[in-house]
Amino acid sequence: MIKLALLRHGHTPWNRAGRIQGRTDIALDDDARAQLGGLQLPSQWQDAELWSSPLKRAYDTAELVAGRAPLTDAALTEMDWGKWEGQHGKDLRADRSSGFKDIEDWGWDFAPRGGENVGALRDRLLPWANGLTTDTVAVCHIGVMRVFMAHATGWNFAGPAPFQIKRNRLFVIHIDQNQWTAQPDPVRLIERTA
Repeated sequence: MIKLALLRHGHTPWNRAGRIQGRTDIALDDDARAQLGGLQLPSQWQDAELWSSPLKRAYDTAELVAGRAPLTDAALTEMDWGKWEGQHGKDLRADRSSGFKDIEDWGWDFAPRGGENVGALRDRLLPWANGLTTDTVAVCHIGVMRVFMAHATGWNFAGPAPFQIKRNRLFVIHIDQNQWTAQPDPVRLIERTA
């Protein structure tokens, strides 16, 4: 059995402004860098293989909390939000012509206008995860994490999610011969000791 621990990247100026980032390569803000610099992976994860999305916000988060450079893979890149990228979710929700839907109404076939279908995101993520050969930490994005967690819990993007993705926590998935289960409680990052 392989354990995959997912960690969401730290805050960026766009996160704080409520803008949809997708594949736009926005760096961490100064507050996030300072906070993450004071945290580290729990001891049981410090020697795990370390991967991240190639986008700066994920790569830098991985380097800050692990004290080493991660490997990167394009499979871990955030979902393509198409024409919604850079926009505010609240504005899209208010504009009935935008096609915006809340996540609990997506289903696997949903795609933002001009963006990536949720099922296509799953199709690029699963081969990467199923190819892991050792316990791994992957620093990525909320869209990527939602797809991984949905696959592990059986949630189909219909109705409320059975998980809530928060920052500075590892969401652990157990992968056993392509059988996935999610550990019920996330593991918090710890204060840096050295």
